[in-house]
Amino acid sequence: MSTLRLGKYLTLASAVLLLLATAPGAVAAPAVSSAASAAPAAEAADTWQPPLSTRGRYVVDADGNRFRMKSANWDGAQGSWTGSGSTDDPADHHAGQDSHGIPLGLDRVPLPRLLGDFHQLGINSVRLPFSNEMIHATVPVPDVAVTANPDLRGKTPLQVYDAVVTALTRSGFAVVLNNHTNTSRWCCGIDGNERWNSGQSTQQWADDWVFMARRYADDPRVVGADLYNEVRRDVLDDPNWGLGDAHDWYAAAQLAADRILTEADPDLLVVIEGINWTGLPVDGLPHGRPTLTPARTLSHTLVATHKLVYSAHFYGYTGPQHSGATGIGETHDARYQDLTRDQLAHVLHDQAFFVSDEANQHFTAPVWISEFGIGAGETGAAARAWFGNITDYFADHDADFAYWPLVGWDGHDDWSLLRYGTAGDRHGVLDQDDWRASAWNRLMNAPSRTGPVAPVPGWDMLATDHGDQVQSLRVRAGGDWDSGASKAACPDGERLIGLGHSGVRALCTDVNAGDLRAAGNTQTVVTDERHVPQGGDWASGYTKLQCPAGDFLVGYSRRGGRTSAGLCVPAAHALAGAGRTVWFDRSDNRPAGALGGDFASGDYKGQCADDEYAAGIAFTTRLGSRPGPAALLCRKLS
Repeated sequence: MSTLRLGKYLTLASAVLLLLATAPGAVAAPAVSSAASAAPAAEAADTWQPPLSTRGRYVVDADGNRFRMKSANWDGAQGSWTGSGSTDDPADHHAGQDSHGIPLGLDRVPLPRLLGDFHQLGINSVRLPFSNEMIHATVPVPDVAVTANPDLRGKTPLQVYDAVVTALTRSGFAVVLNNHTNTSRWCCGIDGNERWNSGQSTQQWADDWVFMARRYADDPRVVGADLYNEVRRDVLDDPNWGLGDAHDWYAAAQLAADRILTEADPDLLVVIEGINWTGLPVDGLPHGRPTLTPARTLSHTLVATHKLVYSAHFYGYTGPQHSGATGIGETHDARYQDLTRDQLAHVLHDQAFFVSDEANQHFTAPVWISEFGIGAGETGAAARAWFGNITDYFADHDADFAYWPLVGWDGHDDWSLLRYGTAGDRHGVLDQDDWRASAWNRLMNAPSRTGPVAPVPGWDMLATDHGDQVQSLRVRAGGDWDSGASKAACPDGERLIGLGHSGVRALCTDVNAGDLRAAGNTQTVVTDERHVPQGGDWASGYTKLQCPAGDFLVGYSRRGGRTSAGLCVPAAHALAGAGRTVWFDRSDNRPAGALGGDFASGDYKGQCADDEYAAGIAFTTRLGSRPGPAALLCRKLS
């Protein structure tokens, strides 16, 4: 959830007290079978085939058909306690709903009926939040938490979560696991859950992700890992995107994605949300909601290509520079619901949808708006207009989305799409008198791309700002190929096509060639000019690191600012095209209309044409000259 609806930011004194909460470190319980087998027939089972992957801005299934993520958030397992009062008093839980650390509604409605109602909504996927505390809890949930599902009595929260996952996937839904919080507290303010490593180490956080991904690796309809929810400022410091410190969300997400895909489940989509908030929400001081804007100049490159999904959250009462608070923490900045329809569209593009709207860039990926929502009891004209405008935008842009929340208690949380009374009676957006129904139905039924999506070229950036970025598993298998240097290598299936003059950033692609590399793991580390043929001086006066004949560049290394080595691999077919020298030591030198985007912002860049490959790097160590890459040897693919 985007904020505590009573105000996102607390006084400093209150915030310090809230930060005292810590998560237990008990051992996770083993998986158990459940009554999920009693779930209704998998209505959607034949309409999509796992696993999911991406093609440009679209998510596709295993057959290459578009899978539009029409999702909702089934919350509860992340925790509901507000952080003050007693955990045993429902009044001290969000909206008076004590979830007992499991998905809401299991006390009131049998799982098969819940799933039937979800199908009636028209959703095909569920974002399923959890907390790290839930993973390690060993105390069974109380019987009252599962009154309508007695087969779940005596289960730990994680075992109940297992049962819910199994029921959802057997009923045909795609499930995205979402690490929502560290501790089982309601999110999101100054609550000790601001970052993935608030109250725990990044190592422990990544370990928990490997544990969860392995736990469901045999269930192909568990399709994604949503790494962390609403990364934001704590009392003292902001998160950042690429500074290389303990608060670097870009680096932490890169680490967790790498471990999930290499140690647990290579088939999962990896969902990375932008930064939700930085700065102090005080007029005159810098503050705001970066969301996905940093990805324009620094995007993630995964070891498994076509697995990255970016995400963002939008609520009407928050804003681009508005925390969502009323009173303490409130500024004079506009809320999203204060914007006109056109202004909202402009902001949505700038903060998030540029990622999917702008094709063939290093950052291009599907954008999943994994949270948005509003209350059935909302009467404000501005809030209601915002909901209509944003759902229209999603419909018109054929966007992937996940409403927050899916299930709630009637008389408690009117934001829920479905609310259930103590006797299991259902209320909500399926009712004729719910004003949200018209916007919801248009969003669900608007024209949408379906069927096959053609493969598109991959464009990925490499960043060695703070260490290695070797994204090829085949290269990793060969060990440390330039000890002590900062090393970068393109993901398997891609080739190096561009470099920045500093040597810090690079660009990879498979455009016009697909996977160019020959079978096997043969590779050549080039540190001198031994492969430059006689009479083939393509950069006179410069040191030339040229691949052997028939090889192409997939990586490079540097020692500080000095170019250290080129990494070359053999091609699967003959490479004998004509060559040219692309100089970029004094200005950018890229093809007109070059694809890939600004992969080395603020740096001179050189890039081969789409029908070329890079076969060499030239640099100089002359006094007064920068020793980074100065030229590329670009050769025709054929």
